[in-house]
Amino acid sequence: KTSFLYQYTDGKFNSKFITTVGIDFREKRVIYQSTGPDGSSGKGQKIHMQLWDTAGQERFRSLTTAFFRDAMGFLLLFDLTNEQSFLNVRNWMSQLQVHAYCENPDIVLCGNKCDLSDQRAVSEDEARELAEKYGIPYFETSAASGQNVNQAVDVLLDLIMKRMERCVDKSWIPDGTVRANGNTNADLSESPDKQVFVLSKNG
Repeated sequence: KTSFLYQYTDGKFNSKFITTVGIDFREKRVIYQSTGPDGSSGKGQKIHMQLWDTAGQERFRSLTTAFFRDAMGFLLLFDLTNEQSFLNVRNWMSQLQVHAYCENPDIVLCGNKCDLSDQRAVSEDEARELAEKYGIPYFETSAASGQNVNQAVDVLLDLIMKRMERCVDKSWIPDGTVRANGNTNADLSESPDKQVFVLSKNG
């Protein structure tokens, strides 16, 4: 997952990352282009994304779940070459539903390492069936080649922004999550710059 985030923010792949201990994060500024019901494009908005990279090991669980309340959306990654990683997805989904800011947070499921087809331990059908069960999007990604990395994050960002646009009362946004011009929970529709916290975790 660390390689996934570096591929997204820097467009580079490094296979020599060590295991994440606790929490790490990456940042990226993007222009979000909203789409209207009729397919028309809205005005581009500047988004400042903070992508939190959390350790997937059990011993870090209490630390990582403490960050869930401050995240607006989640990338849930599992390893397509590791069946146990896939089986852990259900547990992580339960953790998100308990500790996130609401019971149905925006989540995108990613089966990573799709480039290692000869080592695959989880079929695409299995993964899609699980994603459909939870009603969340699914992508097969590769941090090595960059396949579907941008697409997965873009879909998550779109889900987050649409939820925010639907919400007339912005009080659901966790304190300290969004800051515009020094104010917490500012009117996002008028903010020239936004911060979207995204939590990426090991399945």
